Amino acid sequence: MKRTVGLMVATFVLTSVMAADDGFVSMFNGVDLGGWHPCNIAPETFFVRDGLLVTTGKPIGTLRTVKMYENFEIEFEWRHMVAGGNSGLFIWADGFPVCGSPFSRGIEIQVLDPGFNVKGKNEWYSTHGDIFAVNGAKLTVAGRISPNGQRSFPSEERTRPSPEWNHYHVVANNGDISLSVNGKEVTVAKAASPRKGYLMLESEGSECHFRNLRIKELPSTNPGPEEIARESEGFVPLFTGVDLRNWKVPEGDNGHWKVVNEVIDYDAMSEAAGDKSLWSEKEYRDFEMIVDWRIKETPYENPHVRKILPDGSEETDPDGKPLALSMPDSDSGIYLRGSSKHQLNIWCWPIGSGEMYGVRRDANMPPDVRAGVTPVVKADNPVGKWNRFEITVRGSTVKVVLNGKEVLPGVTIPGLPESGPIALQHHGSMKDGKWVSPPSLVQFRNVFIREL
Repeated sequence: MKRTVGLMVATFVLTSVMAADDGFVSMFNGVDLGGWHPCNIAPETFFVRDGLLVTTGKPIGTLRTVKMYENFEIEFEWRHMVAGGNSGLFIWADGFPVCGSPFSRGIEIQVLDPGFNVKGKNEWYSTHGDIFAVNGAKLTVAGRISPNGQRSFPSEERTRPSPEWNHYHVVANNGDISLSVNGKEVTVAKAASPRKGYLMLESEGSECHFRNLRIKELPSTNPGPEEIARESEGFVPLFTGVDLRNWKVPEGDNGHWKVVNEVIDYDAMSEAAGDKSLWSEKEYRDFEMIVDWRIKETPYENPHVRKILPDGSEETDPDGKPLALSMPDSDSGIYLRGSSKHQLNIWCWPIGSGEMYGVRRDANMPPDVRAGVTPVVKADNPVGKWNRFEITVRGSTVKVVLNGKEVLPGVTIPGLPESGPIALQHHGSMKDGKWVSPPSLVQFRNVFIREL
């Protein structure tokens, strides 16, 4: 085994020296995933076998480069191990998937086996080499264009079927892109934005192999800040898309916290005897966290909803009694540093999510703190749609951004624990088959954390 690894390393070094003559450097050493980082996938989704970079295809997601690239040429070989297999190369991509999606904003260069769409071939997806913008990126398509006008299609089909190898050569310079397949240019596109970002290999359902990945960087053309993808340095995924590792499933839960279609799914019916929330295995002090969530449905009519005023107090009627509203509701949240009191609510109340109920209602808290944990704007998307929290906890200060809007601009909270785990909250109870408090009918995905 040592002899085999030694030969592989020696071959890699020799190849790198030879490659230096044409300006290309290797992106894969045939031994490990140095230079690459799992974006939103399990560590085993991409691995090395027999000197090849292999993806299982599960879960759907991406492996990204550690560094960003601007202008470059990249070449590599690929093969699918299943007829009709699907994968791709993302270029100039953000370091995070967009809210609710397994994929980042960026430009995708399709890696498809010829069996993908035998009937009506090239009427929507081509067998190989489409170039198209994903999740809000911009691109001017050119050459042969798809019927919907959104994809550059290859001028001819040159892909060899599974399990034969194919060669891609991509030139990406100043926002313009060209793809050559097995030695001939077939697809072009122009004016991409972003035009600096991460490179990513895609996992999308089936096994695919890569080898001989090489890149040559070209001179910069000085992109503006708006043309540079979002960085993700230091963030690691807390959810693998395939299971609940990194989390403590409540003992006796009996499968109510589960992974369904690559998201964390909860039905509020955990059978655990004690605490029913899902806690992180690790404790955290100062951190930044990104988590996507959505309320699946609101089966409970909550007669106890309050209209919360900007100072954190609750609106009252002429007799001074709290003014109660009745509305469909579902309730969950995220506990910070092991404390249910310091919970960022996920619910349907008019004040919006991100509110810190336990602190706001604590009469011993200073007025500015009670106001500070009250959202300044409701930023929730409608029930059934995905939302994104961006949470920063530093010292005793908490800042919360929801869907790009600051809902808690930054409030220092006396008594916030110094450290502790993070929890996805259980809420709700039933009696005689009916909900008697709003349940946590929620899903979570794209959970990332960076310790500060």
